[in-house]
Amino acid sequence: MLTLTVSLTACDPQTLQTVLDSVSSATGVPLSQEEVGNGLKQALEIGITKGAQSLSKQDGYFKSPYKILLPAEIRKVTEKLKGVPGFSNLEQNLLEKINRGAEDAAKKAAPIFKTAITQMTFADAFNILKGDKNAATTYLNTKTNTQLYSEFNPVIGESLDKFKARKIWNDAANVYNKIPFVEKVNADLGDYVTKQALTGLFGMVAKKELDIRTNVTSRTTDLLKKVFAEQD
Repeated sequence: MLTLTVSLTACDPQTLQTVLDSVSSATGVPLSQEEVGNGLKQALEIGITKGAQSLSKQDGYFKSPYKILLPAEIRKVTEKLKGVPGFSNLEQNLLEKINRGAEDAAKKAAPIFKTAITQMTFADAFNILKGDKNAATTYLNTKTNTQLYSEFNPVIGESLDKFKARKIWNDAANVYNKIPFVEKVNADLGDYVTKQALTGLFGMVAKKELDIRTNVTSRTTDLLKKVFAEQD
């Protein structure tokens, strides 16, 4: 099981006690540094798990607000090839397959996010607790986006190939590029789908974070209730 690393190097004992006293002032229930940190850890893990699980199910992307749409360059190709035999359903076929690829790759996301939580300091945890409604999601995005992309992109590529999305796109692009006077296309489907998939994943985490912050019934543990009572 992952544990949270709490660093107090940024706070002297007097400052630390002042911070903890301010966090507990609203309820009269003292909060320890471990409770603040672990409460944020639970909130993030709940958001990550729920978000990743939701998107990794069939139609998690394809039939949700996070559906990945085709980029303009690809739509230009699908529109042009509608009347070409074998490509009449190209747009719908590609749409479904890139979303299936994202759903498949989303299964790998939660462990990558969870690893980032171990790097959180006490100062990070307190700033998140007292910050904006999406502060935890913003923290994860800032700290992990580059790493997530580098680890997620190969999985997306494998997933796209699993569903033959890149082959379908390459075949269509080759046919399109032979049409006289058109501007040649060479869209990187893997890069586009990876970025869109991560945007959707962060969106789901943000949604769950907001729910925990604003909906008391979503705080499913005593620790979550105690820690988030301060920001109500």
